[in-house]
Parts: sequence; C-alpha cells; structure tokens
Amino acid sequence: MKILLIAGGWSTEREVSLNGARAMQEALAQRGHSVTFFDLLSGFDCLLETAAAHDFALINLHGAPGEDGLVQAMLERVGCPYQGSGPAGSFLALNKSAAKQIFRQAGLPTADWEFLPCAPEAGWQPRLPYPLFVKSNTGGSSLRMGRASNRAELDAVLASIFAAGDEVIMEPVLAGREVTCGILGEEALPPILIEPVAGDFFDYESKYAKDGAREICPAPISEALTSRVQELALAAHKALGLSGYSRADFILGPDDSLTILEVNTLPGMTATSLVPREARTVGMDFGQLLERLIELGMAGQARG
Repeated sequence: MKILLIAGGWSTEREVSLNGARAMQEALAQRGHSVTFFDLLSGFDCLLETAAAHDFALINLHGAPGEDGLVQAMLERVGCPYQGSGPAGSFLALNKSAAKQIFRQAGLPTADWEFLPCAPEAGWQPRLPYPLFVKSNTGGSSLRMGRASNRAELDAVLASIFAAGDEVIMEPVLAGREVTCGILGEEALPPILIEPVAGDFFDYESKYAKDGAREICPAPISEALTSRVQELALAAHKALGLSGYSRADFILGPDDSLTILEVNTLPGMTATSLVPREARTVGMDFGQLLERLIELGMAGQARG
C-alpha cells in the first residue's frame, strides 16, 4: 500500500511527532508498504496534491494542526482515508474545556474546572481552591503546564501560557495515581498504571525520557476496577464521537474513584508510548498495531 506518513508540523510537540514517525516508517517498510514521509511544516501547501496520490494517510501529529481536525478535513476533500477520528471529534477532544462539558453531560466523572480564554482583568480571583493544575487548553504532552499553590505561582504559569498565545484551563489537584486506557476499534485495551520516578505528576520529562516513569501494564488493580476504567474510556470515546482509536487518562483516587482528565485522539507512537505498550500486552506488536489502524481507517471510509 502507498502510505503518506504525515508528521512534524509546527506545534510545540513537533519533536515528539518526528520521533514517533521514524519508528512508524521503519515498521511500515518492514511490512512491505511504500511510505512517503511528509513533514507538514515544509509541505503544507502541497498536502492535498500529495495525499491524492496515496492510498492511505497515517497522521502522527500532536497538538494543532493535527489533533484539531484540520488535516483530517483536508484529507477528506481528496478522498484519502486516514486512521482515527474525524474533524469534529478531533477538535472537541483537543479542546479540554469543551471535552469536559461533554464528559459531564454524558455522566462521566470529571473534575471541576475554570476556563480562561484570555488574561483576566485586575482583581480577578480563581473560583477553585489551591493547589491548582494550570494547563494550556489545547496543548498536550504536559507542555506549558504547572502546579500553583498560591497566587504568585498561579500568575507565573498564567503569564507563560498566555504569552504563547494559548488559552488556559485550571483544575484542582486530585490525590491519586494516573491510569490510562487505550481504545482500539470498539475494544478497550488493558489499562496502564503510571508512577513518575521523580516529581509529583506525569510531566513532559516523565513521558518522554527513558525510565522517566514506571508504566505498569496491565495495571496492578482489581478486575472490577480494570473493567470500570475500560468502561469509562470507551464511554468517553463514544461521547466525543471518536473512531478508530483513542487513549483516555484518569486519576485513580485513594478510594478507587476514577476521574477522567482528557482523551487523546492521536496517541503517541514513540518507543516509550502507552498505546503500543497496551497493544503488546494483548499480543499485538507495533507493526500489527499500525496495520490494524489502517484496517479501521479503510473500513471507516467505506462506511462513508
């Protein structure tokens, strides 16, 4: 199959995207595919022309463009099938404050939040109590994210995010550990329990540094709790209108409560990424996982 591998782009997660794409290109070539590596940063103006000459596109972009649905919408214009979710679901999942509204409407457990589309006026006070997690509303990989225990710390994180032109979402710090669960097709994969080696939360360094975190798969939790994680991950996937695959992140509280944080529509595909690790647990190597994503993408286009 003639595959267009779209990676790079110009978000803050460019290097993560490129690292994953290299592994994808090697695995696809080993399976006999003809792969065209396409860096969106330099090639955006010829995306449609290039995509029209390929059988399938594999998108390995993080942040915007990519997770915002733009590339997917463009590929649909020239009838080039691709893996994963369509433009609407991608856009809703990327926008954390929009996704949390959908989670809450669907009855899924999510923490309270406050959304700041721009720097607040003088005299503003946060509605939520400290300590707070402060994040870019559409960012990923835990970039431009900080924990604020007081107003001075909060102002510093807000200034950093607004200076980059991003919106802000704030949530209370929740006690517990992080659990993540991938969806492949209509099936939930075995969850992973994440324990950062250093620091209090799963930040950028923990995610992408070698041995930055202990990622235990299957998660050492009860069968009932495993089923609950999988049930909520699939429910979030469906509530957002996603297809193909996704990965939902949760906080597992000391009382075994689960709180959904966010859903990723283009989960990482680096050597240390989570969904490939979950797939290996059920006997699917990296190449087989990519083949399954292609199969699901082709089936999705056939359904129209």
